[in-house]
Amino acid sequence: MKYYSALMISLFIGFYTDAAPADTAILFKPDRVFDGKEMHPGWWVLVTGNHIEAAGEPAIIHPPKLVKVISLPGMTLLPGLIEGHSHLFLHPYNETTWNDQVLTESRAERTARAVTHACATLMAGFTTTRDLGTEGAMYDDVGLKTAIEKGLIPGPRMLVATRAIVATGSYGPKGLVSEATVPKGAEEADGTDALTRAARTQIGNGADLVKVYADYRWGLNDAPAPTFTIEELKTVVDVAASSGRMVVAHAGTAEGMRRAILAGVKTIEHGDGGTPEIFALMKERGVAYTPTIAAAEATTAYKGWHKGIDPDPERIIQKHKSFTAALQSGVTICFGGDVGVFAHGDNAREMLLMVEYGMQPADVLRSATSVNAEVFGLHNLGNIKPGYLADLVAVSGNPTSDIKLMKQMRLVMKDGVVMKKE
Repeated sequence: MKYYSALMISLFIGFYTDAAPADTAILFKPDRVFDGKEMHPGWWVLVTGNHIEAAGEPAIIHPPKLVKVISLPGMTLLPGLIEGHSHLFLHPYNETTWNDQVLTESRAERTARAVTHACATLMAGFTTTRDLGTEGAMYDDVGLKTAIEKGLIPGPRMLVATRAIVATGSYGPKGLVSEATVPKGAEEADGTDALTRAARTQIGNGADLVKVYADYRWGLNDAPAPTFTIEELKTVVDVAASSGRMVVAHAGTAEGMRRAILAGVKTIEHGDGGTPEIFALMKERGVAYTPTIAAAEATTAYKGWHKGIDPDPERIIQKHKSFTAALQSGVTICFGGDVGVFAHGDNAREMLLMVEYGMQPADVLRSATSVNAEVFGLHNLGNIKPGYLADLVAVSGNPTSDIKLMKQMRLVMKDGVVMKKE
């Protein structure tokens, strides 16, 4: 895979394309603005410094004398997109298997890859990402986040989960002789004391949220099965909540989802085995759903499935059923593709699949902007409103008519700086 380009190299050495002086306002004149909730034809947006000064009809916009005008004819301006489920320390499994990434790639190599993945994510218009586990790279996501915040490397704003927590014996790498000591893709812990210690250690090392695996492929014949009891999951939720943090749960089985919901997690990731009853419970308890359709399709394709040619395998059939049940339930749906399983920078693949699986394009755009911002507690992002941070992106045409347009970013602004302009 090609990880770099002339633009990326220029970004690495500190040159940002089309950057205006810090004291210069920027006036965007697109054909239309999607403000995170609705589409508004003819709106303009004024940015001052790193925040949005005004947004609306041209008559209400009063730019200062010193203003840089960026005309975007035919384009739609949107809030910077928010990726809800990424793994910047992973790369596609058809390049290197997950086991081999954890076992044979050094943390130095994995961090180098993560740097390029962060840049690709930003260039794709995702100015924020919720990175849900380093998969064996310990707390290196905290260092990556810090490097981005200091301006050393280009990348999205990051919410990091560090190591994630798994039940002993449930997670990989597996398949090696029992006497071998191998690194694990997450931190093993069981029972109240150990789970308390693991959650607090991860928080102490910089985790913005805590991720638990409520189930995994550790049942008989490697079938997915619940890992933690409700009481154990509640322990993690209580410890995280006492520090003002939320818990997200990997859960693919109906029972794993049920336990995580009752324990009080904030989001359920994957949810392949979700039923109408489970999604109704999620809606009742205010738990949001991140479907990760793109990862399900990618891993199935890696095993030989040719979409549109071969019949859909059971996993894909079930994914359609669970996503349909989620839509019908009215549960809050977050945008998140589990990128890293597939290529970073191709994050918008999940948008196309959400539409293909039955979601309206405007709802998908809301999911990737204002909905994710609300669920993740990002109170000054995900919307185009005065006072919000100036994270903005633009695409040609109207993505509510053709969601595929979201794969071709024409402009990316993060924190008031234009990072990409075509």
